[in-house]
Amino acid sequence: VQLQASGGGLVQAGGSLRLSCAASGRSFSNYAMGWFRQAPGKERERVAWSGSKTYYADSVLGRFTISRDFALNTVYLQMNSLKPEDTAVYYCAADSNRFHDGTNLARMDYWGKGTQVTVSS
Repeated sequence: VQLQASGGGLVQAGGSLRLSCAASGRSFSNYAMGWFRQAPGKERERVAWSGSKTYYADSVLGRFTISRDFALNTVYLQMNSLKPEDTAVYYCAADSNRFHDGTNLARMDYWGKGTQVTVSS
């Protein structure tokens, strides 16, 4: 089982990026999935989460959108109006309990390798 995140890069402030996380090895249709990020010197934080409910960090609300393509076993994160403070390594993760809200990182069953997002001012 593998989660493969992609789509990161360098973008100017105000720009957009779309991250993808392709899952393989099993179906994740019954899993909650989402995105986390970790900036240097900071803890990993939940950015967006899709389970029985959808959650967003306050800092990205209205700018980021999480979506899923169950047929492709893929979760996306559309990031608009990017800010320098969005700079971080972004990770995708999956939790077999769809009713978890993604705040307890220890509950994640699978993690993808991170993809770097850098927003220049």
